[in-house]
Amino acid sequence: MPYTANPDLNTIQLPFEWSGTPLDAKGRFVNYEFPFVDSLRDVLKWQMSKNPQKLEKKTDTWRPEVMFNQGFIDSKDDCIVWLGHASFFIRLAGINFLIDPVLFNISLLKRQSALPLAADELRNIDYILVSHDHRDHCDERSLKLLAKNNPDATYLTGLNVDSVIKAFTHSKNIQAAGWYQQYKTDVAVKVTYIPSRHWGRRFLTDTNLRLWGGYVIEGAGKTIYFSGDSGYGGHFEAIGKAFPNIDYCIIGVGAYKPEFFMGQSHVSPTDAVKAFHDTHAKTMIPMHYGTFDLADEPLGDPLRVLKSLEEQGAINGELKALKVGEMLRC
Repeated sequence: MPYTANPDLNTIQLPFEWSGTPLDAKGRFVNYEFPFVDSLRDVLKWQMSKNPQKLEKKTDTWRPEVMFNQGFIDSKDDCIVWLGHASFFIRLAGINFLIDPVLFNISLLKRQSALPLAADELRNIDYILVSHDHRDHCDERSLKLLAKNNPDATYLTGLNVDSVIKAFTHSKNIQAAGWYQQYKTDVAVKVTYIPSRHWGRRFLTDTNLRLWGGYVIEGAGKTIYFSGDSGYGGHFEAIGKAFPNIDYCIIGVGAYKPEFFMGQSHVSPTDAVKAFHDTHAKTMIPMHYGTFDLADEPLGDPLRVLKSLEEQGAINGELKALKVGEMLRC
């Protein structure tokens, strides 16, 4: 199997053997443990199967609570702020990050939770991180607005996603990394691109031409792990070994049903807890639920499952389910 990396970026030292980001025989990216299965049969099976939670989903009125105008943009405090779905504002060591900023409705999907501030207020951003090329993470309208309001921002992404970002932003400050490669950043912080079990595509014929992953951000004595979109796999344990002092594990818990179809792309709440334990992180912050209706489960289902697991004492660590716009000081 061939492997690749960005020769301009360093690969971090790891406590296990690592050859680089794997490619298939056609030069497309692959998960190093579970190759993505692009099955039309499974899509049809999903679409033609009865959803056992159909009525529950139709009557579920739960939506994420939104805390508006909390002042985190103008604050000097290091913090983590959920903006809905997989979008986060993070300040660490005084450096401002935006991760997977999707600020508006996307395609045919309407936001079910409001943005907690006006999109135009997202200024003075130092780094904009785009985990992969899917439209609920890499949004043209959002990136164009952010580029206009943050002309000096640096974009950190995965291999080949830089071409998409450049087309949207016309920025010359884009770094594209392979898995376990560290970006060139302000000395106060370190940012490493790490594996996830997922896939990439924006059109019909470009499957897995662009890499997917997550991030580990280190600074001011804190370590924050953002999982990106991911099914369950051994990479969670590997990341825990590579970064043995993770304070915050930000991990997806939604868009997971039916599990036979969604499992290779997204973890269930139960598997998210298992992954959290694999990383040995201190605090679990759930994401990727409640904002866009992407799967069969009701919007409130992932959080209800997590709360039930917490009540059973099945979560070894702190569960911090943020309100949208809530400012978690770190």
